[in-house]
Amino acid sequence: MTDIYQCGSRASYAGPADWFTGTVRIDPLFPASEPARASGGSVTFEPGARTAWHTHPLGQTLIVTSGFGYVQTWGEPAREIRPGDVVWIPPFEKHWHGASATTALTHIAIQEAQDGKVVEWLEKVTDEQYGEKA
Repeated sequence: MTDIYQCGSRASYAGPADWFTGTVRIDPLFPASEPARASGGSVTFEPGARTAWHTHPLGQTLIVTSGFGYVQTWGEPAREIRPGDVVWIPPFEKHWHGASATTALTHIAIQEAQDGKVVEWLEKVTDEQYGEKA
């Protein structure tokens, strides 16, 4: 049977402090339903907010829906992201993403689970690392 996830049927929640710096809201969109492995959520970052460094075992796709921000892969310069941009992050690539210092950012994040795991959270992006980009 086809599932319809009605708008408002899934509660928003604050991004956990272990995973994020700053104010972040996560709105679940869809879970991985067997046999599929993909799940998705809408993530809103207030100005200056960002993820910690992290990886995904099967990669991640970000679809920017509003605002202005950055995505950075370890060892590379940060890149600007804006509404309409689609970002593909390959499996196990250490990265972070989030809002600019002055503008909020919202993106849809889609990732697949491998052995029940969709992400490995690593250390926080320091203010110095973030400041180089923002």
